[in-house]
Amino acid sequence: MIEIERLTRRYGSRTGVEGVSLRIDAGSLFGFLGPNGSGKTTTIRVLLGFLRPTEGRASLFGRDCWQAGRQIRQDVGYLPGDLRLYPSWTGQQYLKLFGQIRRRDIAAAGGDLADRFSLDMAVPVRKMSRGMRQKLGLLLALAHEPQLLILDEPTASLDPLMQEQLLQLLRALAEKGHTVFFSSHTLSEVERLCDRVAIVREGRLVADETLETLRGRARRRFTIRWVRLTDAADVKPPPFLAVDERRNRTWDGSLTGETPQLVQWAATQPIEDLTIGHPDLDSLFRRYYAHGPEADAS
Repeated sequence: MIEIERLTRRYGSRTGVEGVSLRIDAGSLFGFLGPNGSGKTTTIRVLLGFLRPTEGRASLFGRDCWQAGRQIRQDVGYLPGDLRLYPSWTGQQYLKLFGQIRRRDIAAAGGDLADRFSLDMAVPVRKMSRGMRQKLGLLLALAHEPQLLILDEPTASLDPLMQEQLLQLLRALAEKGHTVFFSSHTLSEVERLCDRVAIVREGRLVADETLETLRGRARRRFTIRWVRLTDAADVKPPPFLAVDERRNRTWDGSLTGETPQLVQWAATQPIEDLTIGHPDLDSLFRRYYAHGPEADAS
């Protein structure tokens, strides 16, 4: 569905992305992550045929994104991170316009999505809340049932119930063979949806792995509450525990070793309570943000 080979895009002396390579199969739920300014938007604009690569190549559906951009975009749904809409237009007007641009009748599908999103299509954009405008952008990206969805920060401004509605819809589309390219700067946004994640930092790809692989690498958080205040102060942490904070009788930190090591050690200590959390992907992701792939070895 998507092939990117050694993609580099420069803006004069500034580099947007450099040497990025990705291959994404049809039916994937793919997360594209990185801090603001990392190169996510540049990559998306190359995929959509809006920017020409300085070096390398990018293709969708087996066709070059720059040379066949107009044809490719007919079967792509795109939600930009900086969605801008004419304030006087209604959702109905936008739906009609997009149908004309795509040369197909999307009124019925758009109406179904409006009902699903609880969006009044007769309201002008200037009277819409941020969440309503985001719903409209999603509706316009989805109404023509594209084979590829490129979504940039799609859950921004959506309430939790609407976020879950969207994730359910995207999962159902992936089961039918549609592909979702989900760009974000927040790992928690994609953790509930995606099965694979690529991370970019300063224009370079620093990770391209499944969520399961990342979970296996991430450290678990722990909380220990000691029986006595003196225990919390006097006990020396074992080498497989990194204690980040000590508060009265409580230790908070991350497990750098294996869970059984912590359990066996805790059984010999005057501990009142022990909590071991899920793999802390956010901390792993922050290390990638700060230092790149070498951070994981620390």
